[in-house]
Amino acid sequence: MISRIDLRGEALPEGVALRDLLPRAEFDVAAALEKVRPLCEDVRHRGTAALIEAAEKFDGVRLEHVRVPADALADALARLDPAVRAALEESIRRARLVHRAQRRTAHTTQVVPGGSVTEKWVPVERVGLYAPGGRSVYPSSVIMNVVPAQEAGVPSIALASPAQKEFDGLPHPTILAACALLGVDEVYAAGGASAVAMFAYGTTGPDGCPPANMVTGPGNIWVAAAKRYFTGRIGIDAEAGPTEIAILADATADPVHVAADLISQAEHDPLAAAVLVTDSTELADAVAKELEPQVAATKHIEDRVRPALTGRQSAIVLVDSVEDGLRVVDAYGAEHLEIQTADAAAVAERVRNAGAIFVGPYAPVSLGDYCAGSNHVLPTGGCACHSSGLSVQSFLRGIHIVDYSEDALAEVAHHVVTLAEAEDLPAHGAALKARFGWKVPGK
Repeated sequence: MISRIDLRGEALPEGVALRDLLPRAEFDVAAALEKVRPLCEDVRHRGTAALIEAAEKFDGVRLEHVRVPADALADALARLDPAVRAALEESIRRARLVHRAQRRTAHTTQVVPGGSVTEKWVPVERVGLYAPGGRSVYPSSVIMNVVPAQEAGVPSIALASPAQKEFDGLPHPTILAACALLGVDEVYAAGGASAVAMFAYGTTGPDGCPPANMVTGPGNIWVAAAKRYFTGRIGIDAEAGPTEIAILADATADPVHVAADLISQAEHDPLAAAVLVTDSTELADAVAKELEPQVAATKHIEDRVRPALTGRQSAIVLVDSVEDGLRVVDAYGAEHLEIQTADAAAVAERVRNAGAIFVGPYAPVSLGDYCAGSNHVLPTGGCACHSSGLSVQSFLRGIHIVDYSEDALAEVAHHVVTLAEAEDLPAHGAALKARFGWKVPGK
């Protein structure tokens, strides 16, 4: 069911050469970019009418309104299964604990007497958050986007999720209920690239959506392409690709756990990646054997799980040692990385590239998806080597405030003038000379 890549017996290559040996899904955002361009420009020119037309074309529903009425949010919360509500509330509580601790405070550095630089942190003014609505419903993604934005102090938060034909053109009721629990009352039935365009350009009229400064949230390739299209006009979190799990395990790992965790990510999407890196042939054999009955007993077998596990993006990677395994997972840069080895905490400390790391047999990725308190909006496609997951910091901007007295400026003025002249920018130096009667102290 799952292929093998044997990297044993020879020294592992470095950098890109090693990364190229590892499995990865094909995800061509550049090609998708040209297809989303007309959709985005249609929203720019026709606004709400374009959103309604897109919902009819892609979601099979003719909308009366794009903005979700307040009573629909309240009704969704009232009808929510009490057990689901309790689980969402606990997920929110834990996420707030973790994300509230991330909030930065202003810090002033006294560079010299009379000269200081203060770094203050200011939230973006308005964000548009996206909750997918394709193969599954993701109220957890509502939590993972809204909580850090709220804890950052973002004053204006809107959320979009695709219209659902079976719910009379509204987003899924569990999405609406999660919004109500979080106090988000600006919600739009809009999906894919059109939703991103709505946030980027803004729309007018009774259903109008003011433009946002930033758009975050996971989505399919069309959402990723739209984010790329608008980069520079708006801030984005990342171009999210197919989800992925990597597990670094040795002979101490339980093959039942490992197989279950691989399947848990495979059920997201046929392009989802499930990768086991191990120095134990016995574990590899046992996991491969265990996959068969567990897959047979799960849901979404033929449309998601089996294509994901048999695809080019999934594999069991054999290495000579856990040390080599660390090099492999760092080259892979997984969205989710589980460490199931002896002394897993110490091994996890040595990992450099991962969106999130899950330590030991009792911290599966599923915990992080819902109730660990961590954020599950994470870098994919190897981007963990340079990018972080969504956090309070994603919604904050650091601004430096420079405050110098006349004496403090005089003390360093000659250095400023010297550097300005060295860069052939004499007007820079003249700006200081003008303050000191054109005679710079120290020159």
